[in-house]
Amino acid sequence: MKDNKKLILKVLCGSHAHGLASKSSDYDYRGVYVQPTSEILSLGHKYKANDWVEGEEDNTAYEIGHFLHLATKCNPTIMEVFKAPVKYANEDGVKLRSLFPDIWDSKRCYDAFTGYGLNQRKKFLDKKDNRQDKYACAYARTLYHLVELLTKGDFEVKIPDGEIKDTLMKFKKGKYLMGDVINFCEEWHQKAKEALERCKEKHTDLEKVNMFLLNIRKKYW
Repeated sequence: MKDNKKLILKVLCGSHAHGLASKSSDYDYRGVYVQPTSEILSLGHKYKANDWVEGEEDNTAYEIGHFLHLATKCNPTIMEVFKAPVKYANEDGVKLRSLFPDIWDSKRCYDAFTGYGLNQRKKFLDKKDNRQDKYACAYARTLYHLVELLTKGDFEVKIPDGEIKDTLMKFKKGKYLMGDVINFCEEWHQKAKEALERCKEKHTDLEKVNMFLLNIRKKYW
């Protein structure tokens, strides 16, 4: 069967979006596409949740249903898609991004972001693939974004110039002691706990998100 999937959104992610890129940094893109509903409902159809192409540019794209499922779980890499620099968006991609206030959930974000951070911490401590500097930076950056989100109800993917960015760049360049990373991240983890306690409890509007998906399924029959 012919592949008729329709790309509705593509954003720049990774270090270039974070403002932490070096000359050797790859370009990472994430996208969202829609598989026609008639194909999804066709006999024998095998649903493919995402596509990934690695090369000079790393491109990962998610089918809209899978993307929204991950979004309602507040997956940090998915949350970035709502806020990262746009490379392409049709009207449905724009509408998808506007769903962010209805997507995020305070407790789920706390659990998902800290869980992702701890995963980066393990890779950092294990010196996985000899890329511990990358994981140190990702561990710290994730906690910073979490505190910003819980404090403001929103976050900027790009790290602003200042002390935090300088610290993250030191981590990324390997200019640190292991204790520096652990202490910094423990401090920001505590800030995240306090931000969660202070912020007004916020829940995902599942009805609104599901209605958006149903309308997409009808439109892209």
